[in-house]
Amino acid sequence: MIRASLTFGALLAAAVAVGLSGSLAIAQSPPGDNQPETGPSQSAPMDVPPEFLKPQGSPNAPASAPSPNAAPEGAQQQPQNGAEGGGMSGAWEFSNADHDRICHFNFRADDVAGGHRVDIDKNCPDLFPSTKTIVAWAADNYGNLKLLDASGNAVIELTEVEGGMYDGFSPEEGRYILQTAAAVPTRSADDMIGDWAVSRANGKPICTLTLADSPAGDNLALKIKPGCDAFVTRFGPVAWQMDEGALVLFSSRGQTWQFEEGDVNNTWQRVPDSADHVMLTRQ
Repeated sequence: MIRASLTFGALLAAAVAVGLSGSLAIAQSPPGDNQPETGPSQSAPMDVPPEFLKPQGSPNAPASAPSPNAAPEGAQQQPQNGAEGGGMSGAWEFSNADHDRICHFNFRADDVAGGHRVDIDKNCPDLFPSTKTIVAWAADNYGNLKLLDASGNAVIELTEVEGGMYDGFSPEEGRYILQTAAAVPTRSADDMIGDWAVSRANGKPICTLTLADSPAGDNLALKIKPGCDAFVTRFGPVAWQMDEGALVLFSSRGQTWQFEEGDVNNTWQRVPDSADHVMLTRQ
C-alpha cells in the first residue's frame, strides 16, 4: 500500500510539472501563421454583449452611410435666389441689339422684396419703357437673371450667354443685352477718327471738328472747320487723344475738354456736365 501511494504521488507530481512547463512555453512562443496576434485595442470586455461591440474596419466595408438630410443621388438641384448680392454688385450697361439705345444700371447688394436693390439711370424709361417699374434684381444658379418691380414680379427676364453678359427679349422692345461695365469694349483712337459736330443744350450744331490720325506732339492733330462758333474758338482745340475710354481735346494753352460716350450711338457728352451741355456727334 505504501509503495502504491508513493507511485501515485510521483505520477501526479510529474503530470503537474509537465502542465506548467507547457503553459510557460505557450505564453512565451510568438503567434504563428494561423494564430493572429491580438492587442489590447482589439480585446473587448467580456461583459459587453456582442451586438453592442463596434465593428472593426474592413477593406471591403462600404463608405459611411449618407446623411439623412442629403439629397438622393440624381436629384435635381433647386435654384437659389441669386448669386450673392455682392457677387454681381456694380455698374452694368443695358442696351438693345444694335447698341444705339444704351442706359446704365447699378446693382446693389441691399436686400429688398424678392431680390436686391437696383438703381436705374433716369433716361432708361425713355429708351426702354419697361424699365420704369424696375426696382430690384435676382439671379439663380441656372444663369437666369430677373429684373423685378416693387411687388417682386419679373418685368424683364435674361439668360447668361457668357461671363458678365446676359441676353433677353420682349415683343415690344426687341432684344436686350446686359453686360458689366468692365465687359463693354473701350473705344480706341481708330474708332474716333473723322468729322464731329459740336452742339450745345439746344442741340443745334455750332462747329465741326476733324479728329485726324496725324501726330501733334504726344497727341493727335485736330482741325476746326470754317464757321465755328466763338464758344469753341475761344477754347481753341488743337489736339486730341483717347484716355481710358474718354475723349480728351487739348487747347494750345494746355486746357482740356473731356467727353464720355453717351447713351445714343455716336454721341459723346462733355463731363462733368454743365448748363452748356456740350455734345459731340459723328458726321
